[in-house]
Amino acid sequence: MSQEHYLAAQKLGRKEMQARAALSQPDTLPALDIILENVEIRGEVPLGLIDIPTDLIVGTKTRGRMNSFAPNFMPIMDEDTEFAMKWMNLYASHLREGIRDPIIAYEYLNHYYVLEGNKRVSVLKYYDAPSVSAYVTRIIPAWKDTPEIRIYYEFLDFYNETNINYLEFTHAGSFRRLCRLPDHRRNARWSMDDRIDFRSCYNRFAEAFRDLGGDRLSCTAGDALLSYMYVFGYESMKEESPADLRKNLKRVWEEIEISQSDEEPEQKTDLKLDPTPDAKKNLLSQILTVSTGSAKTVKIAFIHAKSTETSSWTYAHELGRMYLNDAFHGRIETTAYENNATAEDAAKAIEQAISDGNTILFTTSPVFLSASIKAAVDHPEVKILNCSLNTAHKYIRTYYVRIFEAKLLNGVLAGIMTDTDKIGYIADYPITSMAANINAFAIGVKMVNPRARVLLEWSTLKENQGIDLTEKLYNMGATYISHLDMIVPQHANRRFGLYRVNGERPINLAMPVLDWGKFYERIIRNILYGTWNADGKTEGNKAVSYFWGMSSGVMDVEWSPSIPSETRNLLETLKRSIMRYDFKPFSGILHSQEGVIQSDPDSHMSLPDIIGMDWLADNVDGFIPTAKDLMPEIETQSVVRQEGIRKEDDPE
Repeated sequence: MSQEHYLAAQKLGRKEMQARAALSQPDTLPALDIILENVEIRGEVPLGLIDIPTDLIVGTKTRGRMNSFAPNFMPIMDEDTEFAMKWMNLYASHLREGIRDPIIAYEYLNHYYVLEGNKRVSVLKYYDAPSVSAYVTRIIPAWKDTPEIRIYYEFLDFYNETNINYLEFTHAGSFRRLCRLPDHRRNARWSMDDRIDFRSCYNRFAEAFRDLGGDRLSCTAGDALLSYMYVFGYESMKEESPADLRKNLKRVWEEIEISQSDEEPEQKTDLKLDPTPDAKKNLLSQILTVSTGSAKTVKIAFIHAKSTETSSWTYAHELGRMYLNDAFHGRIETTAYENNATAEDAAKAIEQAISDGNTILFTTSPVFLSASIKAAVDHPEVKILNCSLNTAHKYIRTYYVRIFEAKLLNGVLAGIMTDTDKIGYIADYPITSMAANINAFAIGVKMVNPRARVLLEWSTLKENQGIDLTEKLYNMGATYISHLDMIVPQHANRRFGLYRVNGERPINLAMPVLDWGKFYERIIRNILYGTWNADGKTEGNKAVSYFWGMSSGVMDVEWSPSIPSETRNLLETLKRSIMRYDFKPFSGILHSQEGVIQSDPDSHMSLPDIIGMDWLADNVDGFIPTAKDLMPEIETQSVVRQEGIRKEDDPE
């Protein structure tokens, strides 16, 4: 019997070698000693006796065993060799009493290489054993800013918290995002119950993933698990039966397929930079629908985190909703659902809105992203759009505005007008696109005034709680300050846009204007008159995100009449150039606080790189805070956890 199984294992090994040779891939078992020949090692750490997953045992430690096994660890030596006899004896022993003696292995980049026990591993892999006991020494490479090393260093932190070693991810940030999903804090060790619960979830998920064809995808079971948990939540997953899990996994399989791309998450999105032209073939139906009024009224919901009385952001979107009502003259009916501070509140509001008959939903905060995806999976008949960036989700669409275009113009104006070469900038949340806004402003300043410095302050910092930041910056020498892009009417003040401080009343010079009404009108026309589906037909099944700028009319800048006409002419010329895409704010040589970001004078940054920007320009005095630096309010922490520039920095 043992001989029969040896021959079967040998056949698997030789088949693996032939397949690899056909693809011009190495057809021998990897040897760690060879892999490490040109690698700088930071150190070695003995892990003691632990269980290691057989799936992650990928090679041998020394060169000597390379030619005894195929890359899948199946034997390839002839059956009459001493090697084959030992393999068969081990197989028989495993059937009688199991292989109990631990192997000795080295771990490098979350994969294992066997020093002693290669034949034991071969037998166990042939028998599909999930794990093996091993005395393990971890080899830690020196830090390099490469995706592979970034992911591994994240794994080291994750392992210290969880003692979990069976997960693989293909993108940096995944281990940290996983820690957030089960609602654990960074640096808090998982209990034994935590590990048992998670292992149970993972095993059930991995089995369903393989059964549905996950092995044919380039993403790992860990990548797929992260996408699944993002939609359905970890707590719900713990209670799911294998049948329910499999059913839900089928429902989000498109999301899993998107996650398998080698691109980073923000590159899996088809960014729509301008409105899609109206479909001409539907012009007659538009005219008939409007003239006869025969079409059914479309109900549209807006889900807000705050109210118009407390939030300028909500107020801006509510202006857009009212514009929408006027634009369609009774063809639509809109409802606002306000004061949904958390994702849980948003989930309830979304369900209520759908129950109320709304078939189009705009969720206006990035905190609502997860709830929006879950609702879209549960209600495929409803169109849901979430106001956020840096996301890739097939079941919803996201939208935002290229505010950095207006910020650059304000920076140019500030650089021209400053009389102290110190310009203040007050930001609120360190979230996606905020660094782009700050840097565009700083680049605008530098374009006309290389001597000037931008003094950056954050209104959400713990240390700034209760402090008048305008006064603080004025005392630091800044007489021109960039602050809020819009104010709340109930709390009106003049500290918005770019303003001058002279020790008395601020004087406003310029303000970015977000006309959400024009955006919402165009999206609704796309839905009603036929271009919505065309937008969704993307190459590579990408998610859709609307990222419109000044060229679309959604973004503009209002200038004060007090600005000199020559300066205003310069600003308008630059604005027209941006609108025609003749000038791109992040073009040419770019310097950060740490050094050169872009060295080619003829190049420009891609939009995904701009969206994911996590650095500050070299003429900015300040820093990007971590979540632990911020005030503890629920909304602040929720926003940063969802859309933070530095996603690795969880709230303490």
